[in-house]
Amino acid sequence: ERGIRLSFVENHFGPGAAGALSFNVMAAVAQYYSDNLRSEVLKGLDERARQGWHTGFAPFGFQNTNGDRNEPVQPHPEKSQTVIRIFDLFSTGRFTFKELGDQLASEGRTFRPSRPRFNRTTLSYILNNRFYMGEVKRRDQYLPGRHQALVDRVTFEQCQDILHGRNRRTSNPDHPYAGGLFRCEFCGALITGEKIRRKLKGGGVRVHQYYRCANNNRSKDHPQVRWKEADLEQAIVDELETLRISDPEQQEWFREALDAAFSDLTAHSDRQRGQLNKRRSELHSKQERLLEAFITGAIDESVFRGKTDELKRDVESVEHSLKQLNEPSEENRDVALDLFNWTQNASESWSRSKMPLKREILISLSLNRTLSDVSLVTTKRKPFDILAEGPFLLASRDDRI
Repeated sequence: ERGIRLSFVENHFGPGAAGALSFNVMAAVAQYYSDNLRSEVLKGLDERARQGWHTGFAPFGFQNTNGDRNEPVQPHPEKSQTVIRIFDLFSTGRFTFKELGDQLASEGRTFRPSRPRFNRTTLSYILNNRFYMGEVKRRDQYLPGRHQALVDRVTFEQCQDILHGRNRRTSNPDHPYAGGLFRCEFCGALITGEKIRRKLKGGGVRVHQYYRCANNNRSKDHPQVRWKEADLEQAIVDELETLRISDPEQQEWFREALDAAFSDLTAHSDRQRGQLNKRRSELHSKQERLLEAFITGAIDESVFRGKTDELKRDVESVEHSLKQLNEPSEENRDVALDLFNWTQNASESWSRSKMPLKREILISLSLNRTLSDVSLVTTKRKPFDILAEGPFLLASRDDRI
């Protein structure tokens, strides 16, 4: 259009119609190559997403692993714990973005070296990213992912309720058990609080605290979910009592068994470490013998390279297994025993606590809490669900347990 002539290093187009035809043909072929390449790349990305894997750089909390086809995206050993902490804190409903950033900073958790503090944009991106729940996004569609999820669905949905205003961030001091702590078992609506004031014949006023389903458009078969505060508190105490082992002898047996289990884990970890170190020494010896055979001419170069790559992958696998091998520490043993001892007095500890700590105890113990018209149902977190089931006991012929 501007009268500028183009010169090409490899291809020379003559003047006239013949040169223009050659140029147009080669331009069309180049355009086809570019379009076809784009189509094939998109096809590969779509197939990778259908297989359940992320198609780009792993988000914060994960890391891309080069060469590991079985698990190309893995949780980062440190950053993944920060992501879990962000969801756990925000799901309580007691933190704004600024307060959450302050809390993470006080705990020494950083986003990246150039920007250590978690700002509003970063926290919003993390809390809205369904990848942490085990899903992969591709073309505005969410697919089941094969990577390890960091957050369970219940916690993720609780955070979404808070983000989108479907839940109060904090409980009302007048209604301490409201604010998203409980849900209706029949419709899933939040449990809200209400105070009923009744005048007495003597002139005074008696205040009754109730908690009811907040759904004002209930179906005909929806029963009335309405609890007195005292009844709800008693139901919570009864739930905490399920963690207690009533027999002191069985409690002591459990402590001894827990201590013995950590000893067994330590011994098992030592055996695994010894086997892996032995395997690593054997692989290094094989590499030395292979190199010696190549130098002496016993094997050709192609065999040497193939065997070298194979042994190198085996060594890397052993090194990775050694890094992943966690040896139980005395600190972990003490934490486990302290946790068990606390569960045996959980109801008393809860009753003595102030309301913010009571809420934190309930959220830490259970994934969700629902109220029906007659009962409180909780889905307990691990390991509290195991303790709530209680020991399975069988009497032997001599009446021993």
